[in-house]
Amino acid sequence: MKKYQKITTSLLLVTSLFLFAACGTNKDTSTKEESRTLTDQLDHKVKVPNHPKKIIGSYLEDYLVALGEKPVAQWTVGGGTHQDYLDKDLKDVPLINYDLPYEEVLSYEPDLLLIESNGLVEGAKYDKYAKIAPTYVVKNGENVTWQDKLTDIANVLNKQKEGKKVLQDYEALVKETKNAYADKIKNKSVAVLWVTNNSAFMVADNRSSGDLLYQQLGFEVPTLTKEISEKATSDWSAVSLEKLAQIDCDYLILVNSDKGAAMFKDPLWQNIPAVKNGNLWEFGPEKSWLYNGPIAYQEMIEDVKSHLK
Repeated sequence: MKKYQKITTSLLLVTSLFLFAACGTNKDTSTKEESRTLTDQLDHKVKVPNHPKKIIGSYLEDYLVALGEKPVAQWTVGGGTHQDYLDKDLKDVPLINYDLPYEEVLSYEPDLLLIESNGLVEGAKYDKYAKIAPTYVVKNGENVTWQDKLTDIANVLNKQKEGKKVLQDYEALVKETKNAYADKIKNKSVAVLWVTNNSAFMVADNRSSGDLLYQQLGFEVPTLTKEISEKATSDWSAVSLEKLAQIDCDYLILVNSDKGAAMFKDPLWQNIPAVKNGNLWEFGPEKSWLYNGPIAYQEMIEDVKSHLK
């Protein structure tokens, strides 16, 4: 009888130890599943939730939508201007000013803040945001592409697989477009202008839509665009109508935020070869030509295809 009691006692002890170990393991796994510690652009150690539910990523909405996320608020300038091309996905999402006022951010009770640029957290702003929610400054800067930014955001959201799929699909679209329209792209030049407040701005050859058209699709860069790009410090650089009168490109893309601009009635504008020959492609500011990101670039490609048919 004592022999059986010893065996039973031993079995109970082993079972108890096993259950204790299992509970400890489950507890550790649960903790790991809740968050990870990542290092952001400014070397902050950020404890990021693995499955955030309420994200604010001002001016990063393109990336969030591409990764299947819907932020609780979206970027705006002055409560009106926003990324209209995302309306089909974000039409019910309220606007938050681009500089992320502290009280507005607090009102949304976010569980993750993604910051688009270093300048948005200068001074003591980062510490104030970090008291509201984990605050991660994504990759940004002169040589950071939207692909780099997407990969970083996908990692933060624990959506690396989805991020890779977005990039693969985009690269396939670029390849398909170059092959399908090779005869209409090869040796053809294009320039992109943005007109607002009766002033013209030209995109640089390695930024925004310039990067797409010249570096990826293979259009030729006009001489004027090359000159402006050498001194460019941002995506868009001011260009005079007198300078524009000298541009001889096969296609001219106009992002028109000022349909009543006096410059359009000027003979200098009307005699630009692409305008005179009917090769002006005009788009409104509601399109994606002023922005960056996977969805913006995909939509720009579709716009180009529609005019090359």
